[in-house]
Amino acid sequence: MGLETAHNTPRCPAPRDPFQLRTLPQEDVFFYCKKIDNSRLVREADPRARGACWSAIGAAGVVLVLLTGAFAPTVAATLAGYKLEALHSEELRLLDESRNLDLQQAELLSPERLDKLARLNNLVTPASGQVEHLNGKSDGAVAMTK
Repeated sequence: MGLETAHNTPRCPAPRDPFQLRTLPQEDVFFYCKKIDNSRLVREADPRARGACWSAIGAAGVVLVLLTGAFAPTVAATLAGYKLEALHSEELRLLDESRNLDLQQAELLSPERLDKLARLNNLVTPASGQVEHLNGKSDGAVAMTK
């Protein structure tokens, strides 16, 4: 055992420099940016994806129908209330217009106005001798000319 070979020599660690920084974790990992051209790749159709898409569309349709059915009566009642209020205000307007027309009719048919118009057009009440009363036939027949 006197001879020690290079294989058997005890290794002693190299003396560490106290001022040297220790290595950072994963300092030996290097990242390279490689340009990859995927323009020639064609995506293969997934048969399950099509079914999932149609299932999602169907579910959204069902939810839409349910929400429409839930909110339709409320919206219809609100719209009916607006229409009822509009009809009520139109009724009030028409009643006011009817009153105004009745007032105009009363003014136009007033006896004072009619007498004034008759005097302007030389229309006077006939005297008792100017009126001739026609006696019609009692059988109700009307004279006919041939």
